[in-house]
Amino acid sequence: MDTLRALEAFVHSVELGSLSGAARALGTTQPTVSKLVAGLERSLGVRLLRRTAAGLSLTEEGQRFHERARRMLEDYGDAVSDAREGIQQPRGLLRMSAPVTMGQRHLNAMALEFLGLYPDIELELVLDDRFVDPLEERIDVSLRVGGALPPDLVARHLGTWPRVLVASPDYIAARGRPRKPQDLLAHDYLRYASGDDGVLLQGPEGSVTVPVRSRYRVNNAVALLDSVLGGAGISLQPTWMVADPLAQGRLVRVLGRHTGPPQEAHLLYAPRRQLPLRVRVLVDFLSERVAKLPGASRAAVSSAGFSGSRRPAPEPLQKKTAGQSRRISK
Repeated sequence: MDTLRALEAFVHSVELGSLSGAARALGTTQPTVSKLVAGLERSLGVRLLRRTAAGLSLTEEGQRFHERARRMLEDYGDAVSDAREGIQQPRGLLRMSAPVTMGQRHLNAMALEFLGLYPDIELELVLDDRFVDPLEERIDVSLRVGGALPPDLVARHLGTWPRVLVASPDYIAARGRPRKPQDLLAHDYLRYASGDDGVLLQGPEGSVTVPVRSRYRVNNAVALLDSVLGGAGISLQPTWMVADPLAQGRLVRVLGRHTGPPQEAHLLYAPRRQLPLRVRVLVDFLSERVAKLPGASRAAVSSAGFSGSRRPAPEPLQKKTAGQSRRISK
């Protein structure tokens, strides 16, 4: 146990940036942490930390040792959790990342429900549209919507949501309803800021690319949807995003026989021999809840219950769909 305490002192000192920070985290004193780290260095026969007036820094040997020491502590924690699982409730801190819009619209309510079910768990929800690397930023579970899947993480498929063209009733009343994909060229088309102009649609005659240009592009999905609701134009939106306003009559489908490339949702987490119980219950909970979001393609919804995961081949969002693709010229 002295070795384990020394490893904890070393890892906490590195990750908190000081011996005093490690002492507070471990509930002990700075001299005790200093002695533990010094004893670890003596037993290894190498220097792990440089101590200067500016703070701590890792030596080359310390850099190599830190990652393995951290994994050893995680494995020990997993073993303890596994041994106690039959007599204990899930407990501890969970950090989860997700896209901003999905978090605001759905995950925040799910997180509060989850905390109500598991009172011994703390949950930190990090909302960010960029891809947050779980290994680098100590994230336990990431919800990924669209995009390629990292090869070094486990990906659990949650479901598939079609993208549909929508507009407000006021916009349609003022500008008319498109009857065929070519008609979009005469309309205001709104899109997310990243990506190329044009829209890829799948319809009865196969796939078609319409070279619409967008005078307004925005890098926030909520702002984009608010613009559509306000009558600014037509946009391609995932069904989980627009199912409610469509049901309420605040939006209407445009070109109802055509859809865009579907949106896939996955839960990502680090590959480990034994996931902590708190991670497993979160994965199971989200797998069930997210799969029930409105507009999901039922054939693609994964079953609930933790039964391991497998990685599906990632699909690029602009992939050509079945049938021969054609382009419409202006």
